[in-house]
Amino acid sequence: MSAQTTTLAKGVNMGLRAAMDRDPRVVLLGEDIGRLGGVFRVTDGLQKDFGEARVVDTPLAESGILGTAIGMALRGYRPVCEIQFDGFVFPAFDQIVCQLAKMRVRSAGTVKMPVVVRIPFGGGIGAVEHHSESPEAYFAHTAGLRVVVCSNPIDAYWMIQQAIASDDPIIFFEPKRRYWEKAELDVEAGPPAESLHTARVLREGTDLTLAAYGPMVKVCLDSAVAAEEDGRSLEVLDLRSLSPLDTTTLFNSVRRTGRLVVVHEAPVNIGVGAEIAAAVQEHCFHSLEAPTLRVGGFDTPYPPSRIEEDYLPDLDRVLDAVDRSLAY
Repeated sequence: MSAQTTTLAKGVNMGLRAAMDRDPRVVLLGEDIGRLGGVFRVTDGLQKDFGEARVVDTPLAESGILGTAIGMALRGYRPVCEIQFDGFVFPAFDQIVCQLAKMRVRSAGTVKMPVVVRIPFGGGIGAVEHHSESPEAYFAHTAGLRVVVCSNPIDAYWMIQQAIASDDPIIFFEPKRRYWEKAELDVEAGPPAESLHTARVLREGTDLTLAAYGPMVKVCLDSAVAAEEDGRSLEVLDLRSLSPLDTTTLFNSVRRTGRLVVVHEAPVNIGVGAEIAAAVQEHCFHSLEAPTLRVGGFDTPYPPSRIEEDYLPDLDRVLDAVDRSLAY
């Protein structure tokens, strides 16, 4: 048996290792990713095995990390940047949306920009301010960027390799509160059939679709189990890719169930859920039995850690939205 029990963090580590073994142009950049192995130990052991020239400890300067990565990509490397925490990506925001996102279009596709920006995101670990943000909508709104989110160890392993193999810039979100959750990973089974930008139905159902990504996928799966006790059949969709969005899988699911609840941690105001609701209304209107509902963070700055559980969507809030949709 080649399967092994692996955490999500270890899955990313193993995926990075496989990509570096396969291609000497893959270089990691980030703060404390070398000797320390990263603040979450995601890059643990990689500098020891691949050397300081390929696993580079950078100064505390996110804009410098991205600027260096863009220059290295122009010279044929495939850089993978680590941003320590979601809230620290904003010093690099200008480099990402004004430079990284636009190089291929500016050059009419002749310049490749194979840069991956890994960002641990979301709350639920009791961290202080700037350490629990959900900035995915900023990047999904920017043309030229591809935005993906893993939710389990198996996807973490395969998706990071698929992202590194892409010639387009990828924002790769990792749900930090799921870093230590485990699953059986069989690396010899080969990559999944789905592409990097394909959504996946994790649980089939007939009454309503729950669409989520990253940390909220587990909440939705737990909600579906709880709803089953009341005789309700909920389909759970892991979106996996926010830009591009796999609308084919999304629309097919909604047309089967007739109802949709979108769940994410970020505030619902002008968030990813708003785009999904608009797209479903436009393309699935005649299949809908109820309006699309959104469950997300409140329209406030992320709260102090002592009350973050009151902010984060949980099973009760998801089931409340399910009740409202089914009662419509």
